[in-house]
Amino acid sequence: MDTRSSDSIEDSRNAVFVKSKNSAALKTPIEGYKWDKNGIDYEKILKSYGTTGLQASNLSLAIDEINRMIKKRKEPLPEDKADDHEKDPFIRRRSNCTIFLGYTSNMISSGVRETLCFLAKNRLVDCIVTSAGGVEEDLIKCLAPTFLGDFQLDGRSLREQGINRIGNMLVPNDNYCKFENWVTPILDQMVEEQTNKKLLWTPSKVIERLGREINDGLGNSYLRSNGRRTNEQEVTMDPV
Repeated sequence: MDTRSSDSIEDSRNAVFVKSKNSAALKTPIEGYKWDKNGIDYEKILKSYGTTGLQASNLSLAIDEINRMIKKRKEPLPEDKADDHEKDPFIRRRSNCTIFLGYTSNMISSGVRETLCFLAKNRLVDCIVTSAGGVEEDLIKCLAPTFLGDFQLDGRSLREQGINRIGNMLVPNDNYCKFENWVTPILDQMVEEQTNKKLLWTPSKVIERLGREINDGLGNSYLRSNGRRTNEQEVTMDPV
């Protein structure tokens, strides 16, 4: 074996068997949940995600951040941060941490809607940011249900049957017809009010009105309408 071959082998060996050094990165050992020791304890299961690795650890970081937000939100608002000149209680700053919640329309179409409603109903968020579809789908689900389907269902054949697919969820065309029949008279009335009473319909005011009209305690739009009309001590929600 010549010198060059020997050096090549040695270089390869050194590259593969690099000696580990003390590093600040090597501080948290990976360790999963001990089922035999703890049994089914959901609080401990979620806490164990922090050292589980992969996306479980990212979920743990998100949980920690949310808890930090909630804790900060409970602190009294310092005087130097008070909106002394803001007269509208709806937009006046209320705490050290204003929590924004954003979601897309397909999340409202899914069962996540119930979780979003819970957050709004219990005033765990201050401001809701969503699309027009997020409002529309919420109102539609107050009128008729969405059904579980399959991701592999053919969209064209479903469409021929008057069924729309959102991922693995199915929405009958009838749902949209019910929504149009419900909302059109309300919009006509709003146009009349705008003309005769000189009202300016902003997005938040439109949603407030529709939420009041739908009068469904499970609807996010209803909860935002209710939040808008509550007293000054309560947190209010508003989509942007």
